[in-house]
Amino acid sequence: MGLNAFAGLALILALAQGTLAEPLRIATYSPGLSRDGPGLLLRDLTRKDSQIDAVIRVIAETRPDILLLTDFDWDYDSRALDAFAARLAKAGLDYPHRLAARPNSGMATGLDLNADGRLGTADDAQGFGNFTGQGGMAILSRHPIGSVRDYSGFLWRDLPGNLMPPLPPEVEAARRLSSTAHWDAEITIADQPLHLLAMSATPPVFDGPEDLNGRRNHDELAFWLHHLPKGPFVLAGNLNLDPMDGDGRPEALARIMAHVTDPLPRSTGGTAARGGVNDNHKGDPALDTGDWRDDRPPGNLRVDYVLPAKGLEVLGSGVFWPAEGPLAEAALKASAHRLVWVDVDWPPAP
Repeated sequence: MGLNAFAGLALILALAQGTLAEPLRIATYSPGLSRDGPGLLLRDLTRKDSQIDAVIRVIAETRPDILLLTDFDWDYDSRALDAFAARLAKAGLDYPHRLAARPNSGMATGLDLNADGRLGTADDAQGFGNFTGQGGMAILSRHPIGSVRDYSGFLWRDLPGNLMPPLPPEVEAARRLSSTAHWDAEITIADQPLHLLAMSATPPVFDGPEDLNGRRNHDELAFWLHHLPKGPFVLAGNLNLDPMDGDGRPEALARIMAHVTDPLPRSTGGTAARGGVNDNHKGDPALDTGDWRDDRPPGNLRVDYVLPAKGLEVLGSGVFWPAEGPLAEAALKASAHRLVWVDVDWPPAP
């Protein structure tokens, strides 16, 4: 083969390989699709509901390829998730691959975990919840979901260097680390696997001087430092932790950042929402993902994250929070949280 022919073939192969790579959009969203009792979310999904309509519009505008939902009620037959996927399909979004495993939220323990002298309260569940599956998680994907490692049964006491406060022996022997869940879901895109490390952490508040929730929030994120996969991964979910403002212990987040790329997703709406207690915040308001009352702490915070492993090329990112107009109204109507998306180049470079 002559040099010119060889060069031409190399160019063709290079162009062909280049056409295989395309943006892969991964998103996390806490849409507030949790209700006060079992079956109520399914009821609302099968009738007209303005909040659900707003959630659908937010997702339809951003069109993720892989979407992690937090604060989404779980049921044994995944009927609510199937109904939600059907609503999305009507909006032009097809997610044939779905995952919803039983979360720790609302899972009864039979113990008085909060030592208030009563059994069976929301605080006595493995994760806060009034019924099994309240405020769970789900994954919707355009691509096949393969093996899933569910770490939700991992005991808090077994985490190396854990910050668990002293607890009664029977509580220590039963207390799980995950307030909702920790999943390592292997998703195959263009014949290559991506590990989605999915979680939803407890808020680091609503406790006493022992700071049990603050310690647990820290350790839920620190868990991944001991369980990072060897292949490409993206850590996503509601971490319930702002690195600069609000309550919480940011040390584990800082350590995680050594293994990932923080795309710093931004919005115009977060900046426009400045005011009240937010004026005292140190963080950039454009990075905020939680929109809470401005007249008292914590105000708006960055709590939802999509963090690709180092080595994955980030092509773009954003927080879906328009500053004005119908889409801004939809985001506000849907949830106090905003959808966060990141585009990575896929397949990754060898």
